[in-house]
Amino acid sequence: MTRKTLPLAVCSLLGLAILAGTGCTSLGPQPGFLVYPIPVSPLWQKTAEDRKHIQEKYERTPVLPPIPPGGPTIAIDAPSDDEVMRALEEIDPVQGGFPLLHEQQRNNVRIVKEKIADFIDPPRVMPLVGPVQVHHVRWKCTVYYTRITRPGWPIPQHHVDESEEVIYIDNTHLHMVGNVDDAASPAPPAG
Repeated sequence: MTRKTLPLAVCSLLGLAILAGTGCTSLGPQPGFLVYPIPVSPLWQKTAEDRKHIQEKYERTPVLPPIPPGGPTIAIDAPSDDEVMRALEEIDPVQGGFPLLHEQQRNNVRIVKEKIADFIDPPRVMPLVGPVQVHHVRWKCTVYYTRITRPGWPIPQHHVDESEEVIYIDNTHLHMVGNVDDAASPAPPAG
């Protein structure tokens, strides 16, 4: 080959390779290994879903309307069983064991909830919320359950244990202070 045809041949091959990889041909784009599905562990998927569920349901502080004069100032709603069991799972996890090697279960679960504190702070102004009162409610939740542990290697076993855990849950929410309707209505024109 002459000196002029070698760079022309290299540029032609490079251009053909670029066109073949961009999808400008009748074969379409060739993503290579990205075509094949990558397996994801069910535990990883459940962990991501649980994190999102907890953020949406339990990590937000609700802003409630003002407490009416002479109205009840005590919290009525106890923590849900789901909230108690998720808190217990954070403290003492049983999910994510190895099947047939080491498995754990909780059976015969009984939850006892008792309120240990219920008080309201004096009004104050919070950024992005306005004047509010913070209502603190603390619960003592005792969970009684039967814990079953099955280590499957080297010798399969079955261990049953009656267990009890105490979990403290803080349910804090905000009550607006003052006339809420005045903030929503526009101010009268001056004049």
